Amino acid sequence: MVSQEVRMGQVHVQVTLTNYREALLARLGQLDASQVHHYETEALIDTGAVRSAIPAAIADRLGLMRLRRTEAKYANGHVEEVDMTEVFTVAMLGRETEISAMVLGEQILLGVTVLEDLDLMVDCNRNRLLPYQGTWDQPIFRV
Repeated sequence: MVSQEVRMGQVHVQVTLTNYREALLARLGQLDASQVHHYETEALIDTGAVRSAIPAAIADRLGLMRLRRTEAKYANGHVEEVDMTEVFTVAMLGRETEISAMVLGEQILLGVTVLEDLDLMVDCNRNRLLPYQGTWDQPIFRV
């Protein structure tokens, strides 16, 4: 039903990333849909991170612009200034949301804001993602 994998207490999930700007231009008829950059891969759900991060190579492969710089603080306390991407779409488990991400590291890390946007939570006992308020078919959001 869902593509999730557990490795050493971490939740990995299959995701599709899409250049949102290009998808919007295609929707408006200003770009051929075949020119929209997509990337399918595995991502690590990082409940210790608020924001998300993608490697520079993936940001480049998606054709994402870097719009500004921000400070990233690592678990060891080290702080580094990194680029932030323009908005792109993250699709997983039949749901999608638009995010910007820090450009750093060697793997895709999805933070808790993505989970909140998708109405998903990590089941720590089973190390997998589950719907938070809704069902597998329909997210539910408080307003």
